[in-house]
Amino acid sequence: MRNVNNNPILFIIAVILVALAAGATPSEAQTPGQAYRAPRLPGTQAPDLNGIWQVLDNSINWDLEGHTAGPAPFPELTGAYGAMPAGVGVVEGGQIPYQSWALAKKKENFEKRLVRPTTLELNQTAGDPEAKCYLPGVPRATYIGLPFQIIQTPNQILVSYEFDASLRMIHVDRKPEAPLPSWMGWSVAQWEGDTFVVQVTDQREETWFDRAGNFHSDALKVTERYTPITPYHMMYEATIEDPKVFTRPWKISMPLYRAMEPNKQILDYRCVEFVETFMYGHLLDGPK
Repeated sequence: MRNVNNNPILFIIAVILVALAAGATPSEAQTPGQAYRAPRLPGTQAPDLNGIWQVLDNSINWDLEGHTAGPAPFPELTGAYGAMPAGVGVVEGGQIPYQSWALAKKKENFEKRLVRPTTLELNQTAGDPEAKCYLPGVPRATYIGLPFQIIQTPNQILVSYEFDASLRMIHVDRKPEAPLPSWMGWSVAQWEGDTFVVQVTDQREETWFDRAGNFHSDALKVTERYTPITPYHMMYEATIEDPKVFTRPWKISMPLYRAMEPNKQILDYRCVEFVETFMYGHLLDGPK
């Protein structure tokens, strides 16, 4: 067969045939794709982010860093149920830049991730907050494994998360002061072109980033960036800053997928009743 790379005419014909086979026209095959412009929120020039969104990679909540598959916490009872899927990781550069003491603390967190909070001190210092059904914080609420809904107006955006009915109000183009630290923090935002940029501060230090024990202090600042890239996809980025725990800022990124199902909705996942025995069973047993 004649080598088409040595014949410009045959090479162009081959490119057109490949493009046609893929469903594109010759002009589409020769013209680079233009940047996506999202539909505008009515009455504004801001992209319309309304909809139900979800991260589909179920390995991220297990560990933000790359990791191999692993057994469930109690494989003798649950078998493969609850086993950890492998993940390539979403941390830019591969590793979270912990200070040396904090890396040791992260490893301790993982070892004690399912410690039962039988005392107030244990409750405050050990155990994954997800296991206790505490609000997940930001950015973990984004990728914890359940969908969330964005309800957008020109001046405020409400984010409703399915996990434990968590809510977050984002103030747009204004910066009111946070009344006090909270589990979901305080969010103020502005638009940078078609990218929605949110700064989250005043989060309680008890929240974790994942089930691997990755954590932060009360100095945490998260800068989120939401950028629509197709009608059904949005790129999510979060830059993490915490000088008490990390040697430098670091970033995670992942795609968000907009639900296409006509009957899709945020359902009820209030997990408090699921953790009653885990949290308070020692109180029900009575004195020993």
